[in-house]
Amino acid sequence: MHDFSLWAPRPTKVAIRVGDQTYAMQGPDRDGLWKASVEAPTGTEYGFLLDDDPVVYPDPRSLLQPRGVHGPSVLYDHRDFQWDDSTWQGPPFGGAVVYELHIGTFTAEGTFDAALARLPYLFDLGITHVGLMPVAEFPGDCGWGYDGVDLFAVSHRYGGPDGLKRFVNSCHVHGLAVILDVVYNHFGPVGNYTAKFGPYVTDRHHTPWGDAINFEDSGSDQVRQFFFDNATMWMRDFHIDGLRLDAIHEIVDRSAVHFLEQLAANVDNLSSTLGRRLVLIAESDLNNPQIVKPIEAGGFGMDAQWSDDFHHSLFTLLHVDERGKGYYDDFGEFECLAKSLKEMFVYDGIYSSYRNRRHGRPVDGLSAHHFIGFIQNHDQVGNRATGDRLEHIVGMARTKVALAIVLTAPFVPMLFQGEEFAASTPFLYFANHEDPEMARLVAEGRKREFAAFGWDEAQLSNPEDYETFQRSQLNWADLNQAKHAEMLDWTKRLIHLRRNSISLNDGDRGHVKVSFSDEQHWLRMDRGQVNIFANLGDAPASFEADADQHIVLASDNATLAEGMVVVPANSIAILSSELQ
Repeated sequence: MHDFSLWAPRPTKVAIRVGDQTYAMQGPDRDGLWKASVEAPTGTEYGFLLDDDPVVYPDPRSLLQPRGVHGPSVLYDHRDFQWDDSTWQGPPFGGAVVYELHIGTFTAEGTFDAALARLPYLFDLGITHVGLMPVAEFPGDCGWGYDGVDLFAVSHRYGGPDGLKRFVNSCHVHGLAVILDVVYNHFGPVGNYTAKFGPYVTDRHHTPWGDAINFEDSGSDQVRQFFFDNATMWMRDFHIDGLRLDAIHEIVDRSAVHFLEQLAANVDNLSSTLGRRLVLIAESDLNNPQIVKPIEAGGFGMDAQWSDDFHHSLFTLLHVDERGKGYYDDFGEFECLAKSLKEMFVYDGIYSSYRNRRHGRPVDGLSAHHFIGFIQNHDQVGNRATGDRLEHIVGMARTKVALAIVLTAPFVPMLFQGEEFAASTPFLYFANHEDPEMARLVAEGRKREFAAFGWDEAQLSNPEDYETFQRSQLNWADLNQAKHAEMLDWTKRLIHLRRNSISLNDGDRGHVKVSFSDEQHWLRMDRGQVNIFANLGDAPASFEADADQHIVLASDNATLAEGMVVVPANSIAILSSELQ
């Protein structure tokens, strides 16, 4: 006997179709819940009938959708999977090196099981945390996953719930923690039937993707619980080590206890119950340190957030052609890069010309380990018109400099799949909608977004073309070519340096000293016993070095003599008295 429960305050009668039989559900109770007990083993198809509508709708909390977002739900039992990670604790996040990947393009097969073969490679590279782009069920044959609608169901294209469990289990066996990207700010536009059941969204607030999730209006208690239960499921039933929350600035909640604060408190309780460390990471463009302050200090309790200001500061120095385009209009000076390394937020209450207003507030008293830095990620590559990666844009030499700055900076570093070997393949935005009108709207929307950056429409790939997805798949044969092997070796040595340096794992921003020259295009960063000298100029740059220091890593033929280090153009040198 299986006990079915459904929150559906909107219909006046509800029935459940189990297999080929239909049963009336009892309800609703005061909370809007309908219930029924039906003989139904694991693997049984089911769905709901609402009022006199003949359509059978999938369960908003479905755990398995093998026929996609419009198909029937299927009963799944989490207890059937056998785990091998009972003693798993995971590495501390303060010393993390994160690797973001998209299951569909990480391998040619695009499945969890295919990705297993690359886990020893990631461990050998020095990665500690694998960051998965969303895996919840989404419409079509391919996509980034940010238009998911069945948030409790793992995509059947990637291998379903058992596939994800095998992946996480194997990651833990290989010493890798797993962070999953989840979308709690909107539902995808196709296959979202939640409005049939209850007020999951509200038209009182709007996001770039439509009406906002209802976190504060009538019925919001159950909506909040829906997302709390979703977070708990990933961490408890799939053994996920942390969640990355997409675009939390589009979560609108004026409740006395904000959704994020309550989520953080719930996850902290779950962590204590499970006996292992769980983390929450936010994507936010608010430049508000309250996001990552502890709840006890009046914050929302997120463990870390992505640092876009650092990316924009470094990218506009590497690629000057981007200056003045879109949000890059606020960046382009070495002072911005220096401030992002020292203070995390460049815009910390100062005027932003892009926004035409003041933006942000200072980061006070917080470790740099509350911030994640990168020079590439799915957005910063995939939201370019041609999906070109950094090496495609600025060349090998400057890409090496950028990667070295990321991996020696005080924040937690993150790499994007293929970045470590300067992948030859692009990473483009792709989607697959059956509805021609929806496909047209997606393609037109992308054109409008790129207009602010001055892209020629002829350069744009159609996101609905399946070839766009195929072109984005990593080509692992790159590793057999000299250029890519050279970049992989550089990345490995940088990660090894970071993982073995006390100075480079120090998150105290007071211990970071940065100097620079806008005229000569160099930046120096001192971190304890490690000094980093980056020269983005066209001529060699000379720096004073401590007497007891030596060159531990250099991207070109840097020299050290008589207390002076000379760094060639477009290269970087790292000196230390701490490491050999």
